[in-house]
Amino acid sequence: QVQLVESGGGLVQAGDSLRLSCGASGRSFSRYGMGWFRQAPGKEREFVAALGWSGISTYYADSVRGRFTISRDNAKNTVYLQMNSLKPEDTAVYYCAADRHGVGNQRVAAYEYWGQGTQVTVSS
Repeated sequence: QVQLVESGGGLVQAGDSLRLSCGASGRSFSRYGMGWFRQAPGKEREFVAALGWSGISTYYADSVRGRFTISRDNAKNTVYLQMNSLKPEDTAVYYCAADRHGVGNQRVAAYEYWGQGTQVTVSS
């Protein structure tokens, strides 16, 4: 069982940066693949970024590649999403998720555990 808690969201202007954090409970955190997803009002939840248990393999949605960076610190049971050059279209609730298979996946259905989400709002 893994419990996830996101933090770091907020209201920023276009071009600004934010770093989201996701703290995880449980002793097996280092075995999980981790992902970030987002959901804007009226839209489906979409993949943003993911990484495998080692943190070496990373995956990004085309819309954020080159602007966002996912990373993890297994000693702190935490995964991060550094978001630079934010755009108004990045506005959404951001969720972190854990995949017990450890690979980091782009599919929502691959993740067993989800956080409650943190709001990111980017003004133009």
